[in-house]
Amino acid sequence: MKDLAIVLVSGGMDSCVTAAIAHTQYELALLHVNYGQRTESRELKAFHDIASFYNVPKEKILISNIDYLSKIGGSSLTDRSMSVPDAQANTEEIPTSYVPFRNTHLLAIAVSWGEVIGARKIFIGAVEQDSPGYPDCKPAYYEAINNLIKVGTKPTTSLEVETPLIHMKKSEIIKIGISLEAPLNLSWSCYQNTEKACGLCHSCFLRLKAFQEAGVKDPIPYDKPKPVIDNEGDSYG
Repeated sequence: MKDLAIVLVSGGMDSCVTAAIAHTQYELALLHVNYGQRTESRELKAFHDIASFYNVPKEKILISNIDYLSKIGGSSLTDRSMSVPDAQANTEEIPTSYVPFRNTHLLAIAVSWGEVIGARKIFIGAVEQDSPGYPDCKPAYYEAINNLIKVGTKPTTSLEVETPLIHMKKSEIIKIGISLEAPLNLSWSCYQNTEKACGLCHSCFLRLKAFQEAGVKDPIPYDKPKPVIDNEGDSYG
């Protein structure tokens, strides 16, 4: 019998591939968190579609609502008075899409649930290279989280956060996803739209660029955006 692993599944491409990786070794329990983000309804649909693809039973699915993050604000993903900026390639600045300390809130839920259901691992699809400005996508952050879990849970709890994608390029993630037959067509990455992906936000830019570098057509629908050009003069979109 396989050990149990919780996978945080936002519905995006990275979490979809992370679920596929975890599925090769573990029984899956899937966690999704609504926090008042612009595309909350579309991300939730993607989550349900991915959960159905992997035949995860209802008792191994947790959907949590923490809309206080939208009340706190400070991010263009949750504050409607802020606009979602178009992609800025190769920037080291923290983008306005950063939700202050978000991953800590998500992981806290996962750890609490994991203690109750006896999970051994928590998988999260953090990627350092494609989000250099996000402090909660760095390896040092996850080392600290795992230390916190050790001192903050029961002595009998054996639970650890895994970040299988953290050092990968986005194109590598796509290739691994395809090799594992991950349902990338069910995933949703756009920060702004719920019908057709905008093709202009930072998340869309990274996704389109990665699919092109991987030599694969992105299976999700897009509006007809102006081409996004990175700092090396390459055009995507």
